[in-house]
Amino acid sequence: MKPNSGTLVINIMNGGKAEAYEGVYQCTARNERGAAISNNIVIRPSRSPLWTKEKLEPNQVREGDSLVLHCRPPVGLPPPIIFWMDNAFQRLPQSERVSQGLNGDLYFSNVQPEDTREDYICYARFNHTQTIQQKQPISVKVFSTKPVTERPPILLTPTGTTSNKVELRGNVLLLECIAAGLPTPVIRWIKEGGELPANRTLFENFKKTLKIIDVSEADSGNYKCIARNILGSTHHVISVTVKAAPYWITAPRNLVLSPGEDGTLICRANGNPKPSISWLANGVPIAIAPEDPSRKVDGDTIIFSAVQERSSAVYQCNASNEYGYLLANAFVNVLAEPPRILTPANKLYQVILDSPALIDCAYFGSPKPEIEWFKGVKGSILRGNEYVFHDNGTLEIPVAQKDSTGTYTCVARNELGKIQNEVQLEVKDPTMIIKQPEYKVIQRYGHVSFECIIKHDSTLIPTVIWLKDNDELPDDERFLVGKDNLTIMNVTDKDDGTYTCIVNTTLDSVSASAVLTVVAAPPTPAIIYARPNPPFDLELTGQLERSIELSWIPGDENNSPITSFVIEYEDGLHEPGVWHYQTEVPGSQTTVQLKLSPYVNYSFRVIAVNEIGRSQPSEPSEQYLTKSANPDENPSNVQGIGSEPDNLVITWESLKGFQSNGPGLQYKVSWRQKDVDDEWTSVVVANVSKYIVSGTPTFVPYEIKVQALNDLGYAPEPSEVIGHSGEDLPMVAPGNVQVHVINSTLAKVHWDPVPLKSVRGHLQGYKVYYWKVQSLSRRSKRHIEKKILTFRGNKTFGMLPGLEPYSSYKLNVRVVNGKGEGPASPDKVFKTPEGVPSSPSFLKITNPTLDSLTLEWGSPTHPNGVLISYILKFQPINNTHELGPLVEIRIPANESSLILKNLNYSTRYKFYFNAQTSVGSGSQITEEAVTIMDEAGIPRPAVGAGKVQPLYPRIRNVTTAAAETYANISWEYEGPDHANFYVEYGVAGSKEDWKKEIVNGSRSFFVLKGLTPGTAYKVRVGAEGLSGFRSSEDVFETGPAMASRQVDIATQGWFIGLMCAVALLILILLIVCFIRRNKGGKYPVKEKEDAHADPEIQPMKEDDGTFGEYSDAEDHKPLKKGSRTPSDRTVKKEDSDDSLVDYGEGVNGQFNEDGSFIGQYSGKKEKEPAEGNESSEAPSPVNAMNSFV
Repeated sequence: MKPNSGTLVINIMNGGKAEAYEGVYQCTARNERGAAISNNIVIRPSRSPLWTKEKLEPNQVREGDSLVLHCRPPVGLPPPIIFWMDNAFQRLPQSERVSQGLNGDLYFSNVQPEDTREDYICYARFNHTQTIQQKQPISVKVFSTKPVTERPPILLTPTGTTSNKVELRGNVLLLECIAAGLPTPVIRWIKEGGELPANRTLFENFKKTLKIIDVSEADSGNYKCIARNILGSTHHVISVTVKAAPYWITAPRNLVLSPGEDGTLICRANGNPKPSISWLANGVPIAIAPEDPSRKVDGDTIIFSAVQERSSAVYQCNASNEYGYLLANAFVNVLAEPPRILTPANKLYQVILDSPALIDCAYFGSPKPEIEWFKGVKGSILRGNEYVFHDNGTLEIPVAQKDSTGTYTCVARNELGKIQNEVQLEVKDPTMIIKQPEYKVIQRYGHVSFECIIKHDSTLIPTVIWLKDNDELPDDERFLVGKDNLTIMNVTDKDDGTYTCIVNTTLDSVSASAVLTVVAAPPTPAIIYARPNPPFDLELTGQLERSIELSWIPGDENNSPITSFVIEYEDGLHEPGVWHYQTEVPGSQTTVQLKLSPYVNYSFRVIAVNEIGRSQPSEPSEQYLTKSANPDENPSNVQGIGSEPDNLVITWESLKGFQSNGPGLQYKVSWRQKDVDDEWTSVVVANVSKYIVSGTPTFVPYEIKVQALNDLGYAPEPSEVIGHSGEDLPMVAPGNVQVHVINSTLAKVHWDPVPLKSVRGHLQGYKVYYWKVQSLSRRSKRHIEKKILTFRGNKTFGMLPGLEPYSSYKLNVRVVNGKGEGPASPDKVFKTPEGVPSSPSFLKITNPTLDSLTLEWGSPTHPNGVLISYILKFQPINNTHELGPLVEIRIPANESSLILKNLNYSTRYKFYFNAQTSVGSGSQITEEAVTIMDEAGIPRPAVGAGKVQPLYPRIRNVTTAAAETYANISWEYEGPDHANFYVEYGVAGSKEDWKKEIVNGSRSFFVLKGLTPGTAYKVRVGAEGLSGFRSSEDVFETGPAMASRQVDIATQGWFIGLMCAVALLILILLIVCFIRRNKGGKYPVKEKEDAHADPEIQPMKEDDGTFGEYSDAEDHKPLKKGSRTPSDRTVKKEDSDDSLVDYGEGVNGQFNEDGSFIGQYSGKKEKEPAEGNESSEAPSPVNAMNSFV
């Protein structure tokens, strides 16, 4: 055993035998408080026995019959992995007809002549011992009988019509059906009386294997496989029983008690069959352990009453059935400890305004202390929805305001005492950019400046960083960074781009961007500047294996000095016609020493550069071929990412042609499983960029390296990278899902993380699905609309915002990896408390009389709880719009109308109406109405006439919708008909006179045009003829000017018309060419040609969609690709479809002067059919490529 450790080391490297240490081990840890024990640890040595020798007779099978080649591997520990290969170590191809069973045998549903071979070899790979055992080759000879008899399906495995299968809960269930028959049967799986479980069902081995992951008791039942072909079907029923080793329902948890307290240890487990529960104390069965009067065992529960300090012990719970056992340790610690606060005193917390604030109060004590928070030295205890109190003592202020600043006191108390701690909270103003950089267009060689003026909290120190195109500014003295601006001197074309100002403080960060466009400066009329002429007279000297000297003569500068020369090269061996950048030298230099790479056929050219631009390239230099050498570098960007759960796809970026340094470029791909004492597996592949390793475990790390080599040798040893085999869907749902309702619209959900091993991939996070089941106030279900929140990383909690008050919700949690989502946790139900209601749906005032008004209303659309009453407030309004005394009335919640009496006649009243729950009052709805002057003077409004018209005109609710250069003004008018309106506006804060626009007709809207972008305006509406009658002022701001305006040429009318004209002209030219090429008389030769057209020359080719061409006799058409001419210079009939033998009597036929035949085809022979593959038709490029591959 290692010193100061509980680790037991068994080392057999010095001659020991593994068999000597085979057995069951258990660890016990003990001190004065008790003893804890570990689970049983079983050690068994791995075994990889040899194959027993057997004499294998050749298999002679009739075509169409079924065949089973038995593997029967030796029994090893752990069991071997079986695969079939041939003598060349290539895996035997498998299909629906030929496949390997779960037992390793190779099944043929029907044999074909191509199955004949003598090297069917079964291999057994023992991974733990890194050995592979090989069975003797099996010979199969298929003899043909005509005709081959078709047969209906029969099952090769399993046999009979029914069988049984027992699997343990949580394991993978594998069911197999392999059938014989001709044609090859197709397998289909169903579950009798149910559906196959979604998201957990996979079909493998061409649907011959049904795979169900993470099985549970609900997966028990009868599974039927059906094999079918055109002659019939057969089936087999497998009765599946899912048993379960014990699994925890409630595992015992450590218990901290103070003297005299009571407590319980609960140990609940389930399984199939039901497990038995037994208890141990300090590793000893509790029945024979020292007695403790405070302890009582009741089945799966230990009850502690009035414990004392001597009651401290470690208890073990054992849950066992025939399939396994569970063991858990729980420490019962009897401790008397006054409260302690672990958070440092006077700790300072700083947050930004309107962001959440978390103030810690870590504590310890026994019994568990109660935590209370106070603000200020003599403040009252904090309560209410504006605070969230966490179980760990943390105080959360979801939205911190300025008045949240101050001293907060945390008080922890239990029976043994109390302690308090003060911390400070400071709420800072957010950082803002009040003057952002703006879009600029600048001429070349000019100066430009971007502003970035900020406003920040006076106690925070901001730092300003400027970026160009999301990268650092160029290291150039022309860029001057000031306190509030960035200035660029002598602007060049390279300065074109997006400039971003980023302001950082210790608490927040803001940014703003603007685009700089550089345009050419107008040339001076007296001097014409132009690009330089190309250099000439290139000469190569001083040729070495890895270097050469290039010299040239510059061309004319054209009034602008040459600033630099750019040297480019062409690799005529690997990429002819493609020029690459080599280097750049100052304009005063005409000679350069160039570094070369091996195995490249170099040509060079030079380009001169001045302030105007680049010259045309020079004429290429003479070619220079360097010698071959080993590769200097290895492939880059090596990655290992599985595309399937059982493979590893290794990819890399291949070397460029000139990087190969010689002919025969290949790659040595090596891999081994990480953290496993394993040897490297290597394979050499051709010049490709991908290799797939099959048969890997799901999502395990691998060490990978790729090394380049050519005919001369290897590149330097490559570095190793870490990759992972393929991911699979997660197997386990998050457990222990708990919901803590914070207030009526916010809840917090907690869950236990799933074991990383069950994720089977890169953990991306957790998804919470939640949906409203029903409103508790209406008891009516509605369409369920599920919402999804994703929490990245290994988080175990999240907030659910935007909930509806007084409602019932459900949620579940799923883990997510790169492959997808895992199973959902069981649905968790929670309810939100009542909230304040929304405003009443409407308020109508009807039936005005001298002293009364009738009010009608609708209940709130969202009551958010149980309504307890309505609150009505009203007050009179005089002719100068002054408000009178306010009257309040409380109305029962079941009322929907009210008649107000004892009102003043001819008086306008304003009404405020809202609903109320036990939580508080909701938002109010307002309305105005007028009592009539007298019963005879003004007629009563008709029923349904709605709101009473006011006795004086007014304009209200002036609203604006502003764009960049215009704004839409709308308003509501109450008063006499046929009013003529006008709109007055001006710049906000300016002392200029109002501008006036007349509105045509009696419309209640008007569009103001010609406004300045990004400017604040004031506006008001008036009526002509009514002195001083105007609306109140409204202020709006136009949108900012666009940073750049680019016209899409594809949408311009002139461009569309031009393209149509070009297309029409091309179409006419094609028609004219087609007519001219097909023009000619109907003489006999033409008729023969029409009747015997070349199969390669058709009016429309099917492969490329182009028109075929007819060639006259004078068109000297070359021989078709793929034709062959014998050595005697004669043309065989089989080699050409245009042979004259098809038209006359051999090659001796005679012609008239006009080209027609003499004799009118008197003895035309029948064209012989082509034999084999000797077709004269030219192969298409696609077919040629397929043949090559």
